[in-house]
Amino acid sequence: MFESFRDRTEAGKKLSDALRRLAGDPSLLILALPRGGVPVAAPVADALNSPLDVLLVRKIGAPGRPEFAIGAIASGGIRFLDHTTIAELNVSEDWLANQTQKEQAELERRLKAYRGDHPFPALSGRTVVLVDDGLATGSTMIAAARAVRQRQPKRLIVAVPVAPADLNPALRDAVDELVVLHQPDDFRAVGRFYRNFNQTSDEEVKRLLEFYRNHNASQAAQ
Repeated sequence: MFESFRDRTEAGKKLSDALRRLAGDPSLLILALPRGGVPVAAPVADALNSPLDVLLVRKIGAPGRPEFAIGAIASGGIRFLDHTTIAELNVSEDWLANQTQKEQAELERRLKAYRGDHPFPALSGRTVVLVDDGLATGSTMIAAARAVRQRQPKRLIVAVPVAPADLNPALRDAVDELVVLHQPDDFRAVGRFYRNFNQTSDEEVKRLLEFYRNHNASQAAQ
C-alpha cells in the first residue's frame, strides 16, 4: 500500500531507485522544473552522478482556478494549450493572450534569477530526464518536453513521483519513456501525496543550482 512521501527530498530518493539503470551514461542530464522539481531532482542527480540544471516552464491556469492548468509556456518560445479543456471552460482568446503575457514575464524573471550568465546546456545527443514533484493535468510537462525535443536529445525521459492514472496521452506521445512511482485513480492534487509540501523558494532553487554547478565544474576539471 502506498504511503505519502515525507517531502520532496524523500520522493527524489525513491525516484532515483527507479532510474538506477541510467547511472554510468556519460550523456545523462537531469533537468528539473522549478520550483518544486528542483529538490526532487537533486537526489536523483546525486544517485546517478549526473549534472543538474533547470528548464523554465510556466503554467497557464484556468480563470478563477490558477492551480488548474489549461496550458503552459516553456523556454524557447514553446506554448502548449489544452484546447479541449479551454473549450469546455469557454476561455476567450483575449484572456489566454493576457495570461500568456503575464506568465512570460514571470518566466523571464525566473530565468534571470536562476540562470544569470550561465548558458543553457547543450541537449543534442544526450539522455535527458525531466523531473518535477508531480503531474496534475500534465500541461507544464508537455510544454517542457516539447522545448527539450526541439534541441534534439538522444532520449527523453519524464520522471515524477506521482501523477493521475488518466494522465494526458499527449505527454506519452511527447517522450520516449514515462516513469511514475504512483498513479492513483483518486488523484485530485499533487500535494495530497506529500506530508510536507511547503512551497520551494527562489533562494532554495538558486542554492541547489549553485551547488551542482560548482560540483559539475570540479568534476570536469579532474
